[in-house]
Amino acid sequence: MRFPRHLKEHGTIGFVAPSFGCSIEPYRTAFENAQKKFKALGHQLDLGPNCYADQGIGISNTPKACGEELTSYYCSPQNDVLISCGGGELMCETLEYTDFEKIRAAEPKWYMGYSDNTNMTFLLATLCDTASIYGPCAAAFGMEPWHERLMDAYHLLRGTTNVVDGYELYETESKKDEEHPLEPYHVTEPRQTVVWLPGEGIRMAAAGAVHPTALAGYRGGEKDVSVNLKGRLLGGCLDCLVNLPGTEFDRTADFAEQYQQDGILWFLEACDLNVMAIRRAIWQLKHAGWFAHVKGFLIGRPAQHGQELMGLDQYRAVTDLLAEYEVPILMDLDLGHVAPMMPVVCGSNATVELQGNGVLVKMGK
Repeated sequence: MRFPRHLKEHGTIGFVAPSFGCSIEPYRTAFENAQKKFKALGHQLDLGPNCYADQGIGISNTPKACGEELTSYYCSPQNDVLISCGGGELMCETLEYTDFEKIRAAEPKWYMGYSDNTNMTFLLATLCDTASIYGPCAAAFGMEPWHERLMDAYHLLRGTTNVVDGYELYETESKKDEEHPLEPYHVTEPRQTVVWLPGEGIRMAAAGAVHPTALAGYRGGEKDVSVNLKGRLLGGCLDCLVNLPGTEFDRTADFAEQYQQDGILWFLEACDLNVMAIRRAIWQLKHAGWFAHVKGFLIGRPAQHGQELMGLDQYRAVTDLLAEYEVPILMDLDLGHVAPMMPVVCGSNATVELQGNGVLVKMGK
């Protein structure tokens, strides 16, 4: 696995928009403020031609223009790391215009983004054997003040930390809008980690935990659950990952074989998928052979947190099909579209420790 050099003290941050750009509010103002904040930290900036573009469908520009920008800026010596402007809908259409052979031959650099950017962060690992950061997009860095999540992501880029441990509170209703583009996360709900263990079923991770509505019917324990996992982190947004099996971009089974000695720790989260679609996605990836050599699953809160359809909730949507692997499944983690989200290094050799409601992720080579 190739690990990029870390962002230097006065290094240059490049920005690209292979998914949505920052053409409308609140993203434009937030992105502009993010640039000011990075400059105040001593960094130079290198903006791609699509950062403010609004000429595409579900992405900033045409798939060809987006793919070419991504390839050019990844391979360019003019920037040291890349941060995606935002997520979107149809970044998958850019893949045929992204030169992964050229990217694999180039000096590796950190690429950071999430959601639709799974199409880059995941494929950097599986196609190019290169680590990436599944973390915040550029506009998030414009908030005032920075949430701890932004500091974690910045320190990962700088190489001043390789550990994240989640956050005490999460957001259920954002206050960021066109009139308040720099609004920070509105975190109000206490974190509640949920665990499925072989032979034990689904339960709250912490003893005496309060059962929110989404957890009605699941038992708490008399003592805290303790889980320790080791393996190579791989994953992203299910909405994007489910499109890859059967395409020329799917070499996931080969990746799992290559790193079978380490084993794979899958991190997965969902945006638009309801609980039925999550279950269908898990079924698809399972039968595509992706979960060979799995050591554990790290599941983020889905954007439709607390949903139940026809007796199926977000927990059984994954555990019913993944139980046969007989590895721990940690759920409702700070991963994905329900802010704040832990930035994680896709492709890293990680140790994950669960104690009570706290999850500590240490990422190495």
